[in-house]
Amino acid sequence: MKSLVLFTLGLLLAGMPTSAKKHIMYVGTYTKGMADGIFIYSFDDQTGKLVDLKTPVVSNNPSFLAISPDKKYLYSVGELDNLNENKSGGISAFKIEKNGHLSLINHVLTNGANPCHVSVSPDGKKLVASNYSGGNLSLFDILPDGRLSEMVQRIQHSGSSVFPGRQNEPHAHSARFDATGKLLFAADLGIDELKIYQVGVDGKQVSPNSQPFVKFAPGSGPRHFDFSSDGNFIYVISELNSTISVLIKYGGVWKEIQTIKTLPKDFVGESWCADIHLSADGRFVYGSNRGHNSIAVFKRDQLSGKLELIQTASVEGNWPRNFTLDPSGRFLLVANQRSNDITVFKVDETSGKISYTGIKVQNESPVCLQFLK
Repeated sequence: MKSLVLFTLGLLLAGMPTSAKKHIMYVGTYTKGMADGIFIYSFDDQTGKLVDLKTPVVSNNPSFLAISPDKKYLYSVGELDNLNENKSGGISAFKIEKNGHLSLINHVLTNGANPCHVSVSPDGKKLVASNYSGGNLSLFDILPDGRLSEMVQRIQHSGSSVFPGRQNEPHAHSARFDATGKLLFAADLGIDELKIYQVGVDGKQVSPNSQPFVKFAPGSGPRHFDFSSDGNFIYVISELNSTISVLIKYGGVWKEIQTIKTLPKDFVGESWCADIHLSADGRFVYGSNRGHNSIAVFKRDQLSGKLELIQTASVEGNWPRNFTLDPSGRFLLVANQRSNDITVFKVDETSGKISYTGIKVQNESPVCLQFLK
């Protein structure tokens, strides 16, 4: 009898929803000069509700944000081209306080124009900024108190490609360390390459890997990318031809095994890809289309790594820049730059498809969403 009661209780508990958790989410935006630029929200992972905490941070074009692995610091680009008349943008370091508020630690120049992306190494000791107009990467040391050193290395890309007006010169668009921290990858839209670098140790500088790059089809414009959890696949979204390329690692060499469109076959018009993310379980890949104004949802074969397009869902807004999956994996949130709003979608855990919750929060020119996980 006791076993039956425990069994029944277990079934009842299994059917009950898990308790809601509140998560801090930071929003980076485009501003008109120094203004409220980084916004802080509370997100409910049961209802999908976003609440503005009304503690914005003054900044200038904080268009991309990154959080340190220990969750103590946030780093923001200042996407500008001539700070202090130096043909440079900047990076700001913030301390994350207990309530999620941000306190400025310091600010440094990137020595490259229009930094549009920033990321931190897995050990939290290095930071890399991608300077779009400069066509280069800037590397910094992160000091024990979260402060940024002055730039320790700049890597200049060179070359061009075929897309008129967009590929006359290199345009570094994003750079990320792999999970080991031993390799640094950088997508350059201007030259159709994913660069690969070895990360120096003991004070040594970053240098080209034995395989220095992966080349994409002319006119692709690789923009952002994401890694599979096992480190054997990279998914690269290309802005100019609206595709995702699947790279697989054979030994120590990366090879492209698939390129797939992010748009419906019957779409006519202009559209430009922006952001890409894998689901935490690796079963699905999501990408954003600006122009078509949609999120493309792909089913991922976890053995071969190849993708199948299963949905293109309207973002219920205009010009979806970056987007993110919440820490629970149950919601996907989109930053719609031109309609000045953030839209929230429910993720079906079985199919991976998304559906609009009806939740839309107004925010001026949102372009980057980062959860404090």
